[in-house]
Amino acid sequence: MINYEETPEFKKDLRRLSKRFRTLSQDLEVAKRNAIELFHIHRIDNRSVFLIPNFCSERIRVCKLRKFACKALKGRGSKSGVRIIYLFLEKAEKVIFLEMYFKGDKEKENFHRIKKCLKLLEK
Repeated sequence: MINYEETPEFKKDLRRLSKRFRTLSQDLEVAKRNAIELFHIHRIDNRSVFLIPNFCSERIRVCKLRKFACKALKGRGSKSGVRIIYLFLEKAEKVIFLEMYFKGDKEKENFHRIKKCLKLLEK
């Protein structure tokens, strides 16, 4: 079983996006089971989780969840445009959510936020 944590920035992203997409909290719980745990625990790749190059090591994997089904965006299925960036700590079986964004608002993840979190974990 994976332990999940959220950074304060992620919580802020989630609150902001939840105003537009009311089902995000429920959809996140589904994504935890159907994408994150399948990929990291059961080693099943359903093409929804992608590693972000240049940030991964043996201990820490920085991942982007691209196929995120959002019920509030009817008719789009897993191609909702919502993206989640997270760290997976291999030995601790822990996920730290870093960022959530809507692809229509912003094209890429915040590399500065990823670097900041990685620095904190190295200490």
